[in-house]
Amino acid sequence: MSHTTAPIPSHRKPRRSATKLSLRAGVAGGVLSTIAVAGAATPASAESVTEATLEMPTLGALDTDIASAVSASAEANQQEALDQDLAAQEDAALQKAAKDAKKAKAEAERKAQAERAEKARADAEAKARASRDAQRAQLAQTTSYSASGSSSSSSTGASASSSSSSSQAATGTAASIVAFARAQVGDAYVPGGTGPNSWDCSGLVQAAYRQAGIDLPRVSSAQSMKGTAVSLSNLQPGDILYWGGRSSSYHVAIYVGGGKFVGAQNSSTGTVERSLDYDPPSGAVRIL
Repeated sequence: MSHTTAPIPSHRKPRRSATKLSLRAGVAGGVLSTIAVAGAATPASAESVTEATLEMPTLGALDTDIASAVSASAEANQQEALDQDLAAQEDAALQKAAKDAKKAKAEAERKAQAERAEKARADAEAKARASRDAQRAQLAQTTSYSASGSSSSSSTGASASSSSSSSQAATGTAASIVAFARAQVGDAYVPGGTGPNSWDCSGLVQAAYRQAGIDLPRVSSAQSMKGTAVSLSNLQPGDILYWGGRSSSYHVAIYVGGGKFVGAQNSSTGTVERSLDYDPPSGAVRIL
């Protein structure tokens, strides 16, 4: 029995054929010959190529140039951003300054207008006060008072009866009381006011009698309890008029003759001289 022996593979690299080796050697030799011939024939060209090759920038120089360009571009961009931010800040500052200036101008105009209005009011008040002071000075020198207005026939009531008393002349103390009361016409009404230039009803009556040397209580209910009650048909200048019950009156005024009274009425009208028909009183008392 015969045994077949299997071939064992070899680990050695296969040898290159002689033909291939010869071919490669020939190609290499030809190339070297061509280079040698070219070098011998044109030495100047080789030198030029060598010189040109030496003048080409190296990779390190290119990297430096690129880095410089990138840095310059970044700086330019940063400067442009700073310029834009500065311009925006300047624009915002200008807008704020314009707004503040407009607001300040409006406020200044408002204050100027208020000052003008206050000055006009003060001037008017000063003129009115000067006129009242002059009237008071003139009335203080008067020793007698003639009731104004002419007597006229009218229907029954307080108007007719008071008209009949208008022919009476207030003299002495009554005249000074009436003169003082009339001099306050135009003054303001202020609750609790006792003058000068502002009154409530009982404050005016009390002041008028005080300057004549007569002391009266402060409130209207107490003032109406003083003196002697008189009929509205028999009034005389200087009598105190009251509204409400005599012991519980809520308003008082001074009868000045001619069917009229002077009183500090309210905050809307101030101190006025009005006809008895305007607001007929409840009763009257005579202090003098």
